[in-house]
Amino acid sequence: MKLNYVLLINLFLWSALVFGQNSIDLSASVDVYTKTVKINQRIVYQNESNDTLTTIYLSNWNNAYSTKKTPLAKRFTEEFNDKFHFAKSEQRGFTLITKMHDEANNELEHSALKEHPDIIKVDLKKPLFPNESYDITLSYNLVLPDDSFTGYGITPEKDFDLKYWYITPSVYNGKWQYYSNKNLDDLYIPEADLTFQIEFPLNYQLISELNTIDIKQTKENQTFYLHGKNRVNTHLILTKFSNFKFVQTDNFTIFSDLSNEGVTAQEKAIITDKITRFITEHLGEYPHERLLITKNDYKKDPLYGLNQLPNFIRPFPDNFQYELKLLKTALNNYLENTLLINPRKDYWLRDGIQIYFLMKYVEIYYPDTKLLGTLANVWGVRSFHAADLDYNDQFTLFFMQMARTNRDQPLTMSKDSLLKFNANIAGKYKAGIGLRYLDDFINEDIMENSISEYLKTNQLKITNSERFENLIKSKTSKDINWFFKDYVDSRTKIDFKIKDVEQTEDSVTITIKNKRKNNMPVSLFSLSNDSITSKSWIENVSGLKTFTIPKDSTDKFVLNYDNTIPEFNLRDNYRSLNGFFLNNKPFQFRLIKDVEDPNYNQVFIMPQVEFRNIYDGLTLGAKFYNKTVLRKKLNYKISPVYATKSRSITGSSNIFYTHFIEDTDLFNITYGLFAKYNSFAEDSFVTILTPSLSLFFRDKDDYRSDKSKFLNLRFLSISREVGENAIIDDLLEPDYSVFNIRYISSNPGLVNFNKWYYDVQFAKKFGKISLNYEYRKLSESNRQFNLRLFAGTFLYNRTEADSDYFSFALDRPTDYLFDYNYLGRSESSGIFSQQIIIAEGGFKSKLETPFANQWMTTANVSTTIWKYIEAYGDIGLVKNKGLNPAFVYDSGLKLDLVTDYFELYFPIYSNLGWEIGQPNYDQKIRIKFTVDPQALLGLFRRKWY
Repeated sequence: MKLNYVLLINLFLWSALVFGQNSIDLSASVDVYTKTVKINQRIVYQNESNDTLTTIYLSNWNNAYSTKKTPLAKRFTEEFNDKFHFAKSEQRGFTLITKMHDEANNELEHSALKEHPDIIKVDLKKPLFPNESYDITLSYNLVLPDDSFTGYGITPEKDFDLKYWYITPSVYNGKWQYYSNKNLDDLYIPEADLTFQIEFPLNYQLISELNTIDIKQTKENQTFYLHGKNRVNTHLILTKFSNFKFVQTDNFTIFSDLSNEGVTAQEKAIITDKITRFITEHLGEYPHERLLITKNDYKKDPLYGLNQLPNFIRPFPDNFQYELKLLKTALNNYLENTLLINPRKDYWLRDGIQIYFLMKYVEIYYPDTKLLGTLANVWGVRSFHAADLDYNDQFTLFFMQMARTNRDQPLTMSKDSLLKFNANIAGKYKAGIGLRYLDDFINEDIMENSISEYLKTNQLKITNSERFENLIKSKTSKDINWFFKDYVDSRTKIDFKIKDVEQTEDSVTITIKNKRKNNMPVSLFSLSNDSITSKSWIENVSGLKTFTIPKDSTDKFVLNYDNTIPEFNLRDNYRSLNGFFLNNKPFQFRLIKDVEDPNYNQVFIMPQVEFRNIYDGLTLGAKFYNKTVLRKKLNYKISPVYATKSRSITGSSNIFYTHFIEDTDLFNITYGLFAKYNSFAEDSFVTILTPSLSLFFRDKDDYRSDKSKFLNLRFLSISREVGENAIIDDLLEPDYSVFNIRYISSNPGLVNFNKWYYDVQFAKKFGKISLNYEYRKLSESNRQFNLRLFAGTFLYNRTEADSDYFSFALDRPTDYLFDYNYLGRSESSGIFSQQIIIAEGGFKSKLETPFANQWMTTANVSTTIWKYIEAYGDIGLVKNKGLNPAFVYDSGLKLDLVTDYFELYFPIYSNLGWEIGQPNYDQKIRIKFTVDPQALLGLFRRKWY
């Protein structure tokens, strides 16, 4: 297919006014049924550097879908997304280049990089000198992926949503800035003049930001001729039924298919005009005629929090919801199209500007909107501190969620090295509230004017955050190095306290302590009868800083009273002149968890209705705890409950302190004390008291790595008692204590899983050591192989000869440490006796030698047969005192519904013979499941953290 040459000549004359402009001319033919786009393309690349180039690198991001070993595929597995790994070959895409030559028709040698199969290295036939251009012509076929992987590609309805779809040059600024597609929407390319000729079936509609120059139709196809100057983002949509509507304003036209339920066409027009005026006024004129905003754009960068609730319970008006959705996405797309920074390295500046102006918009137009929306006025809810928070307070809350758990990362870290939660949420919010922090410090509208000047000066030019830093430093006489060094380029927390206040008849001496090693400023507020009388900034607080001010009517001093600074701990920022120790903080009791209120010592009460085991039955009660929405270092919980079946008061309590350690592989140290009292059999109760010390390790340089190490030391004091109605025999060992050391080293990946588990126990009558190793491999053919090895031996064993309570178990551990969530731990028959927890021997069949009081070694193997059906086999040796080692084995089928959480085991053949043909086979089936909410939440957390 040839380009329309009359159009090209006109467009060439138009673009020739700009000297040395990059340009891309592209002719594409779309074949819906084969998911293929055939492309002939011409790239004119200008060398804007001072270097002579002999190679050019091209981004070919469609080829990121080609295999299960690309950086994109690895990214999916890192986040436990198995869609791509399980996808069929025809669901994935690739690029096939058939021809590449220069303007002299010389064939150009080119190859995909080994580590980056979606990057093409092109060797030039002649050097490309500074300010000169090189002409490359190429032909290639795009086989498009399904859109289920990244949102881009072909939909089940055969619609096309294309972004980063054609081959384009990378940026060179002294070094080639290329990198692979990792589903981060961050392709870095130079701006270029674009001329597209797209041929596609007649029953499709085309949506694009480019200007439509001409349209031609035949009986079956239509051809659109598109053009755009100085473009980087060419989102192209082909759909049979378009939901896109456009609103033309005095500033620019917005094309959008965002959901707008409950918003009339007139309201939508007013909202759109309001947003375009705001963007133009604060960020500058948009250089193009159209801004495209899609529901997929919003899906990738939504308004998190209560905005994501279903419509019937969402506490925000439809207009407000639609307005902020449109605003956030419009800000993002505006900046993506105009601010040409490296989006993988300098993303923080673009994200920060987006969130900064989103918050400013809310302050201007919705200053009274609360975090909880209309729920803040509901009886019962309005008594919560969360109801007092403004809408913009959520940005600090989301960032502090990561800071309080030691999982925050520097804003200068490469975007592909960030945890998903940091890349999508916390990092963006840290950047936005950081700019507001800096704005409040330097004052005088310097921040907003500097952002506006920076965007206008660098619009459609390759730039970086360093230029922004130099610009804003030139606008103020204050020292703001702390912002770029300690805030942006560091993960050091911000944490101040008022250490001491001394007053005389005419003055007040205040001592402020900076609890962290940084040089950030902090705001000091003076209050009189809870009204602000003054605000000042205290700078250069390194360690302790003491200063004296005149005494006036002030009765309280507060650091960071307006919470503009994203401070780690606000609870020690208050000091009253008329109070006594602890700033007169009274206790505050609240029903259900709340947001932390630094003015009070909060105690929360949560009603509890649980089913813990069949002996206690349904338990009714409450837990009293201090844990807020944001994690604290010191946490306690007291949970007394009434067990309806055992008719007794049971429950548990714990207190633990977690010390997070930054910039070392030792991630945290936790000191804890745990106590528990509940049934373990009919009319039989156990009391457990456990002090413990835990050390958790992870790679300080790679938080995305799933590798971790865990060392736990604990002392368990266990006391059991049986009542008159107990159905178990008198206990041989009613009271005992065990000192336990456990070390776990794991790498729980989706494709490659391995885990080492070491356990040492010392008690009065026994000592034992055991080793457990697990390995799991998911092959490219989607077959899973599992291997588990266990070996354990007694160091000494002086327990009763007829008791196997402390012995190694082949199929069902006695759980004398009470670690496992057995619903019926003392059952020997019935469905609760069929619950299996893979530990120690890991066998599924109940054999005649279920215990070992000397040593045991076993191997458990399973592999996929078809989809969720696996075959398993276990072998082992069981050694008891005075007996020869017994060889044991079993085999069967496993139904793997949710790996590690819900599995069924069907024994077939073992030492007992053909079990499947034996009586009462239904009682031989073993069930593995968990009802622990925290374990189930782990399925969600592992994708984000």
